[in-house]
Amino acid sequence: MNQQLEYRLKSLGLEYTALHIDHLVEDASRDNISYLDFLINLVNEEWEQREKQLLEKRIHTARFPFSKSISDFDFEFQPSVNEKRVKETLTCRFIKNGENRILLGPPGVGKTHLAISFGMEALVKGYTVKFITADEFVNECRKASAKETLHYFINRMSKPDILIVDELGYFPFDELTANVFFQIVSKRYERGAMILTSNKSYVEWGKVFGDDVLATAILDRLLHHSVTFNIKGQSFRMKEKKQAGIIPVQL
Repeated sequence: MNQQLEYRLKSLGLEYTALHIDHLVEDASRDNISYLDFLINLVNEEWEQREKQLLEKRIHTARFPFSKSISDFDFEFQPSVNEKRVKETLTCRFIKNGENRILLGPPGVGKTHLAISFGMEALVKGYTVKFITADEFVNECRKASAKETLHYFINRMSKPDILIVDELGYFPFDELTANVFFQIVSKRYERGAMILTSNKSYVEWGKVFGDDVLATAILDRLLHHSVTFNIKGQSFRMKEKKQAGIIPVQL
């Protein structure tokens, strides 16, 4: 291939085309396609490759602990999950409206699975997502406070189209982190969607944040535009252990 052409393609950011131009030209010659069709194919290949790279970058930035798809979720095992509401959430219309999705239930019922599935679908549709556990939130908040960079932390948590906070309620927030969480919820109110998972009912959130008044203020903003999934069922992890014969089926 002409080196000048390769250089100029790369300078224009057309890396995929620069690397595969010989192959693309050979296919065009073999199939005897028109100049217009050749150009369309070239642009489509470059576009698809760029979209793939951007998606991979968004997935990396989201920092999911593992990959989950809604196709992996067993609705028959967990009938309390409203499949119609799940499908509506997967359209991602709630993101544009700055709405929230809150998943409540005991450990192992699929809250994190659903949260990641919602996040993955949003990434595919071009949105940005940040995943963080409540424990990680507390630790990062304390580090930022020690470094006097809390405003950067708050801005970073406020920026993504969706902020997913997983496992609220396993560890209580201290006064600092509870107030920072409130600031982030306030900044995202009606502007940025949130997905939260918790093993605590709303009446117990006062204990989670160490302050009933603050918890009420947080819930007031979160619940104004939101859908709550109350999941009541067996643990998927217990199901897998029973199937593997690790624990008796009757348990």
